[in-house]
Amino acid sequence: MEGLKFSNLSILKINYTYYFRGMEIPYWMSRTQLMLGDDKIIKLMQSNVLVVGLGGVGGICAEMIVRAGVGKLTIVDADVVDPSNRNRQIPALKSTEAKLKAEVMAQRLLDINPELELTVLCEYIKDERTREILRQGNFDFVCDCIDTLSPKVHFIKSCLEMKLPVVSSMGAGGKVDPTRLEVCDISETYNCNLARYVRKHLHRFGIRKGIKCVFSSEMADKSKIITTENAHPKKSIIGTMSYMPAVFGCTVASVAIRELMER
Repeated sequence: MEGLKFSNLSILKINYTYYFRGMEIPYWMSRTQLMLGDDKIIKLMQSNVLVVGLGGVGGICAEMIVRAGVGKLTIVDADVVDPSNRNRQIPALKSTEAKLKAEVMAQRLLDINPELELTVLCEYIKDERTREILRQGNFDFVCDCIDTLSPKVHFIKSCLEMKLPVVSSMGAGGKVDPTRLEVCDISETYNCNLARYVRKHLHRFGIRKGIKCVFSSEMADKSKIITTENAHPKKSIIGTMSYMPAVFGCTVASVAIRELMER
């Protein structure tokens, strides 16, 4: 374009393969390698993570875990993409409506890292199936992004009983201020209806603490919640903002990634 001047400097893009202690670190991870160093990125590449629930929170959580370089991942969700998901969910596009979220996410994650060891379970997990998946997976870390109360409580309880490190996302609906997010033990959560119900149900099993949570201390606007049969298996629908579930998901992923690096 006329009037613009360019220097004689050229940008050299080097697509290289780097080895550390006999393990290949691909070029696409080079920025993460620069941030973390060799030892920590190798730990992530050798880690095995489970993400359950691929909605607004779980979809971005799974993606951030893969982009960080985690080498083995299992994703679980039986739901299909609904048009109403498009305001906040990574797998939700006009072109993906009525498709299984887990399959849409699988294609996306493998496009990020074709070498990813990915297990895809298109199912709702509950009761003994929960424990079966947890037993067979040999997971280093577990991310609970389930948004339905009963399977969420059973999942958390199973993780605790099996001594699996877990981080659990509480409710992102009805909230708009991302600066109010906190990471803490579930016993310290407040102003979150989902966390309150989870605590109440866990108390019945004698569980009062020991679960790391991501929650928002912002009070949800109750006028943004409607009760409807169309919310099955839940009892209500709550308004959501595009960025809030994503902030939750990124925070959940950050907890998993930081703990995996320090193993």
